[in-house]
Amino acid sequence: MELTGTERRVMSAVQDGLPLVSRPYEAIGRACGLSEEEVLRTLKGLIARGIVTRFGVIVRHRALGYRANAMVVWDVPDDIASRVGAKFAGLPYVTLAYRRPRRMPDWPYNLFCMIHGRDRAMVESLIEEAARAADVADIPRAVLFSQRCFKQRGARYHTVAAE
Repeated sequence: MELTGTERRVMSAVQDGLPLVSRPYEAIGRACGLSEEEVLRTLKGLIARGIVTRFGVIVRHRALGYRANAMVVWDVPDDIASRVGAKFAGLPYVTLAYRRPRRMPDWPYNLFCMIHGRDRAMVESLIEEAARAADVADIPRAVLFSQRCFKQRGARYHTVAAE
């Protein structure tokens, strides 16, 4: 897809994240020679055209003191997986909830959810609470606590000089 010079400048400016200021789009505009409104209009256009498909925040949870982080994988019957996933996603302490295909015979799990906490006991308690809330306390699951943290960042786009 063809990008305008403005689109290239805006994409280049946002790929490392938004500046931590009260008006990040205004700051990006200053860096790109645009107004805040032009930056927002450009981003909306990129999203509408499908060039940018996701625009979200990456929280560095370890820096905030959340060091007990668990991916809980569940072997949920397919006929209730959507309901259970929606229930998990609605819980305030679940940060991700999604389905994936099973990889039999070694990986029977089809529903995943991420829970962050300050210590393992807290997270284990939240896992039990989530299981009760979704009525899946007796369904097989595995709890995979993070052992190390990898670099987190958003999408990278090749830098293209403006027109």
